[in-house]
Amino acid sequence: MKASVLLKSSLLTSLFVISSCATTKYSMDTAKNDYSNLEAGRTYTVMMRDGSENQKILFRNVEGDNIIGTAGKKDSTVVTIPKANVAAVRDSRKAKTVIGASIIGAAGVAALVISASRADN
Repeated sequence: MKASVLLKSSLLTSLFVISSCATTKYSMDTAKNDYSNLEAGRTYTVMMRDGSENQKILFRNVEGDNIIGTAGKKDSTVVTIPKANVAAVRDSRKAKTVIGASIIGAAGVAALVISASRADN
């Protein structure tokens, strides 16, 4: 009985984590990447194709072949990233929500396993 409850709860947790993806992937063909789903005024983490350090930007707009933003809400340094160098863009707010939900889900699974183990005794 213990194994089946643990297996079911692990399966549900893994399905929840997999379905909560917060990353948008972009193809190598930069003509297909219109970046229309990015919203001005939101903070995004931009992951680079060349393996260089991820950049956190406050997105402003797309101008030609570049993504324009600032280094942060308080730092007004303009950041220009060529579209060709972008591998993925992650919404920081969604990532924090997924992490919080994962922690809550793990606590729920732990509560189920503990209650199931006490019920068998």
